[in-house]
Amino acid sequence: MTDFDVVDFFTDQSLVPDPYPYFDHLRAKCPVTPATGFNVLAVTGYDAALSVYRNPAFSSCVSVSGPFSGMPITPGESDDVSELIEKHGPSAPMSEHIAVQDPPRHTRTRSLMNTLLTPKRLKENEDFMWRLADQQLDTFLAKGECEFLTDYAKPFSLLVIADLLGVPAEDHEEFKLVFADQIVGEVGKDAPTSHNPLEWLNERFYRYLDERRRAPREDVLTGLALATYEDGSTPELDDVVNLSTFLFAAGSETTTKLVSSAVRFIGDTPGCEEALRHDRSKIPAFLEETLRMESPVKAHFRMARTTTTISDVTVPAGTVVMMLPGASNRDANKFENPHEFRADRPNVREHIAFIRGVHSCPGAPLARAEGRISLNRILDRMTGITISEADHGPAENRHYSYEPTFIMRGLSELHITFEENR
Repeated sequence: MTDFDVVDFFTDQSLVPDPYPYFDHLRAKCPVTPATGFNVLAVTGYDAALSVYRNPAFSSCVSVSGPFSGMPITPGESDDVSELIEKHGPSAPMSEHIAVQDPPRHTRTRSLMNTLLTPKRLKENEDFMWRLADQQLDTFLAKGECEFLTDYAKPFSLLVIADLLGVPAEDHEEFKLVFADQIVGEVGKDAPTSHNPLEWLNERFYRYLDERRRAPREDVLTGLALATYEDGSTPELDDVVNLSTFLFAAGSETTTKLVSSAVRFIGDTPGCEEALRHDRSKIPAFLEETLRMESPVKAHFRMARTTTTISDVTVPAGTVVMMLPGASNRDANKFENPHEFRADRPNVREHIAFIRGVHSCPGAPLARAEGRISLNRILDRMTGITISEADHGPAENRHYSYEPTFIMRGLSELHITFEENR
């Protein structure tokens, strides 16, 4: 049995299959409590998490790297480390991407998405999703079984974001070959993108966007290449490339995890498949409960710029705060019987799987659309969806494998059997 008082969240693989008992242990001590030996303060309570997301005293400069940013900032040495963050932040991992930017830079970068995520473009992308869902299902339905992530979730989510960003259709297969097993899975040590999964994307999008700036066309990439900040100024090309590649990677990750978790819950919940098939209006709430139960982002981080508080707990300036959406979404003070899957949970849309505040996920509507369309077409074309006992064990003793990372929460494989619905 794991001793949760000494376990290292960042390295202990015993927490990967089921981190929720560990989260409960932390919350039982205090919704804001030290979690490891890395001077990290873990936030497991729902209200505590909201207070962090809404408090500008918390910087996102360590959002991805957490306590491993390499920034020489010691908690408590000063009541304000803002100057140190500005000095050392640009050297932190992923500092060029929107997820680790603070306002006003974050605000300027996010404004570029106003050109991309327009109602017209989202409608065009949704039409593409319906066609793509059928095309992907056609590749394996006749077999009556599949490994769902490889056969559907990964290629579907990858090509949806490629289409949204305007990747030419003739390049879709190449993107699928390069990234289907890498951005949304473990990177092979011999793969061309194994050093940095975003390098190939950076090179490809730089070429696309540079071409569109020099020779505009009637396409989405041109709109992105020519996008301006709200004040009318033109961003550096590198900034637009960084936004594009981050959206591509993040969009692929989140939706793969949402759709695969949803299918897992369908297979594991008696009566669920037929209930959703006969009343498709239940699908959106079902997806929200999936997000609450299995939040795709397992951990991300903030750093206190100034000495402040979270739920009456003093947080010295320079402290790294670990946000755990999956823990906050299972806080019994917010969600009744939080470890129970309830497709009709009345307050389910109050979950924080897509974060809150200035860094709330801009792709949340896209992920919801992908989930809704995928489940509709799966239910149209499959029946008798069952979790493979040969791969995952009998219903009373299921076992699943998850990605061995402290950043994301998602299945590494999901084997199902079914009949084709003719």
